[in-house]
Amino acid sequence: MITVVGESLVDLVRTASASSPPSEHPGGSPANVAVGLARLGVPATLITQLGNDAYGRLLRGHLAASGVAVRSLAGPAFATSTATAVLDEHGAASYDFRITWDVQKPLKPATGTRCLHTGSLATALDPGARAVEELLTGLRAEHGVTVSLDPNVRPALLPSREEARARIEHHVALADIVKVSEEDLAWLCPGQDPADVAERWQRTGPALVVVTLGAAGSLATARGGTVRRPAPAVTVADTVGAGDAFTTGMLHWLDSAGLLGRAQDTLHALDADSTSRMLDAASLVAALTCSRPGADPPGLHELRAFRMSSATPG
Repeated sequence: MITVVGESLVDLVRTASASSPPSEHPGGSPANVAVGLARLGVPATLITQLGNDAYGRLLRGHLAASGVAVRSLAGPAFATSTATAVLDEHGAASYDFRITWDVQKPLKPATGTRCLHTGSLATALDPGARAVEELLTGLRAEHGVTVSLDPNVRPALLPSREEARARIEHHVALADIVKVSEEDLAWLCPGQDPADVAERWQRTGPALVVVTLGAAGSLATARGGTVRRPAPAVTVADTVGAGDAFTTGMLHWLDSAGLLGRAQDTLHALDADSTSRMLDAASLVAALTCSRPGADPPGLHELRAFRMSSATPG
């Protein structure tokens, strides 16, 4: 079981030049990860907030259809959150958020949880972020649950760069696995090489710090050093949910390899060959997601078919 904690929202997607109403897509970084995991056959529980409104019903149906168990901590008057994604001519998205994250109850992962994944707005917006931080602190002390973090930086919703960086780096030190994008680091640590930041963060405690580099692929820093891998070639429809799909593929690979939960010593000793295979698996899930509109991660059968079609003969 992987428990995911964080926001669920509806992405209202439109192109910068379009005058028609936006299309509606279920989203939210943590929700996307939970859906992606469930579609790949990993039992997933999402702890989130959903309203009793049309968007909430849309999200509940989407999560249920993918096999995600949902625990909503929203009150009866809660309005389901939205994010308007405006796509440029290259399919890259910019966002405008209408979101509330006010979880105040003590948070507990689902029974049997091997890994807890969180990040994005759930670790940035108070008061909910404080509840998530308390959960991470408790899990770090227990040593039985792997903690996965994706800061998924949204500058428009954050305080100053310095405050945001301090908070994120505190969370990084509480995590076993960190996935961050090159764009995130360009805002958090301007002018610094992503590999240098990854190495610095890894020394604070995580087993792995992974940086996605868009079309240039990805890199991962572990105790044994830094590994770089290219991205698969794919025709991009848009990049909505690409980073979440990468996280999904990474956690799916680690789970399949038996490296989540109480295998933390083995995870912290991951060698370069295993790290490369993990990055390749994660990149494949992200590439397939980018090949179609919206945050629509693949099922296991689609991933297998895509892997076969992408294989080099001989």
